[in-house]
Amino acid sequence: MGVQENIKTGDAAKLKARYDTYRADNPTVRIRNAAADMGVSEAALVATGIGHTATRLDADWGDIIKQFPKLGEILCITRGDHAVHEKVGKFANISIGPGHGLVVNRDIDLRLFLSHWHHCFAVSEETKQGARRSIQFFDIDGTAVHKVYMRDGSDVEAYDALVDRFTSSDQSPDFSAIPHPPKKADRPDGDIDREGLHAHWAALKDTHDFIELLRDFEVGRQQAFRLVGEDMAYRIPVAAFETALTEAATAKLPIMIFVGNRGCIQIHTDPIERVVRANGWLNILDRGFNLHLEDSAAVEAWVVRKPTRDGIVTSIELFDTQGREILYMFGERKPGVPELEGWRDLVAGLDRLDG
Repeated sequence: MGVQENIKTGDAAKLKARYDTYRADNPTVRIRNAAADMGVSEAALVATGIGHTATRLDADWGDIIKQFPKLGEILCITRGDHAVHEKVGKFANISIGPGHGLVVNRDIDLRLFLSHWHHCFAVSEETKQGARRSIQFFDIDGTAVHKVYMRDGSDVEAYDALVDRFTSSDQSPDFSAIPHPPKKADRPDGDIDREGLHAHWAALKDTHDFIELLRDFEVGRQQAFRLVGEDMAYRIPVAAFETALTEAATAKLPIMIFVGNRGCIQIHTDPIERVVRANGWLNILDRGFNLHLEDSAAVEAWVVRKPTRDGIVTSIELFDTQGREILYMFGERKPGVPELEGWRDLVAGLDRLDG
């Protein structure tokens, strides 16, 4: 659980001075890591730039998102603590409902959980290549949930119009962050109806019903994997994820990679090409898609099999030491079409862990 912040104007000025000094000493460190080093939230650091590099925006977030098609080609970044998902494309096919939203396209494919969108800033930073403009959204605890960056071909006039339209009347650098409560502990394994869990799991007709299954049986995600039986879920070595990536790239197999946080899940669908390990991170460095995975933070990898009307759907899921999902990967699939045999065969060929 994070520390509650209530940064007022005088404190914000001091924080800005600290941050300026930090950046001078650590010019290559990203703002998320700088915030962690300094013991504050990322949003609090962004807010210190109000009046200089940042403008606070205020609106129904869906109204801002609906303006994004006007920006043209942009870069979307969604990340968790151990994975960063970057996609280039254009916004289209946007639907916004109470507390949630969808952006469904081949390139920009997002699931939005808007109850976790609490703060928004337009940010303009000077770089060697010129101004780098973005729209950045943050959760109530000051953690970034989604960022949209302008590119060389983006429409700057549309960006400026968006910022003018949604500029908040509050342009103070004050910032308050409220931490999320700790994750609720799983019930004891002995309290879970294992037979019922397996029976209902085996009767699934849609992967989207899986979350409801976990709620109905009051069981944690990894806990369900442990208890349901190896016909539905089994562990593989964490290193097998890299094997899966390299084999998928070699076979030019279209895959889906999901990375998310409380407020957004971002999805890539396509074959991948360049799998590169560098500086302790496992990366996919493709045109239009980058993934950066700190796989040393993953302590468990699972193969998960979910029945659907179209047959079994197989995923690989990675978890960190706190039981948080880092990412998950599928073979490309569409409603009404069975899972790719090449994907199923690839996963079946990965090493398994006993028990």
